[in-house]
Amino acid sequence: MPKGSKSVRNSYRKADDGAKITAVKKTGTRQYDVSIATPALGKTVKTRVLVPKSWKAGSKRSWPVVYAYHGGENTYTSWTKDSNIESVAAPYDVMVVMPEGGWRGSYTNWWNGGRGGIPAWETFHTSEVVQLMERNFHAGTSRAAIGLSSGGQGSITYAERHPGLFRYAASYSGALNITAPGMPTALMMMNNSPGINPNDIWGNPATDRANWAAHDATVNVGKLRGVGVYVSSGDGRPGRYDDPNKPPYDAGRVGEQLAGMMNRNFVSAAKKAGVPITASLYGAGTHRWAYWIPELAKSWPKITAAIGARRR
Repeated sequence: MPKGSKSVRNSYRKADDGAKITAVKKTGTRQYDVSIATPALGKTVKTRVLVPKSWKAGSKRSWPVVYAYHGGENTYTSWTKDSNIESVAAPYDVMVVMPEGGWRGSYTNWWNGGRGGIPAWETFHTSEVVQLMERNFHAGTSRAAIGLSSGGQGSITYAERHPGLFRYAASYSGALNITAPGMPTALMMMNNSPGINPNDIWGNPATDRANWAAHDATVNVGKLRGVGVYVSSGDGRPGRYDDPNKPPYDAGRVGEQLAGMMNRNFVSAAKKAGVPITASLYGAGTHRWAYWIPELAKSWPKITAAIGARRR
């Protein structure tokens, strides 16, 4: 178990595929940064862990856990750097695990022309990280997933694609309908950056449409029966945390217009499928942390109740 040093002891247990903890550094009173050598990604990346006050390295018990996924152009540090998740979680007997997610195509095993292989983000998040946390940090099997933007897509689609893995899934301005008209083109443009062929992520939107659909939260909403769900988004209009003169082409406005459309589609599909969800479609608001922070606070009691994390 972690001792707060940079060195790692041989007693750390590996994941089933050989993923292993190579370093642990205590970076706060109850915060650890964990380096993981992952076959799924073919490199070493970090995961940040917040442990509750009751947590002890030598304990025989486990704790309910919330896996928190960041958005594009963020990192494993973003939840603690850009939000108040530490103070929100502090009164509860709960762990928070914040894995690295990369910048593009972060919440899927890449298609790579049908060959699969590296990077396999979904395997990293839903298998390697979960196993390493449970085997070495006393993370329990009562789990929730939360995420924002692309991480919100991850939280919902992981709950759909891995039955029984999560009891609750929350998404804040998530990309929840990637096959909606116009969205494949928008996503291909967003993911077209140096070193990345956007066709490698989910495949070609036309010829590999089935793989896109398999990762579309709205298409697969029926698989969420039995899982608690919270989704929220704005609609891209300047809101209370914005400069009212933000131009229509502002990235935060455009991003939230797309998120708002996808979330409305998701809520409608959930109603048609008879899947109960909690929706907070709050209208004016752009794609930024200022709106996600209050949504985190609103959803937190539902998340912790679902996994049995008690308020101390």
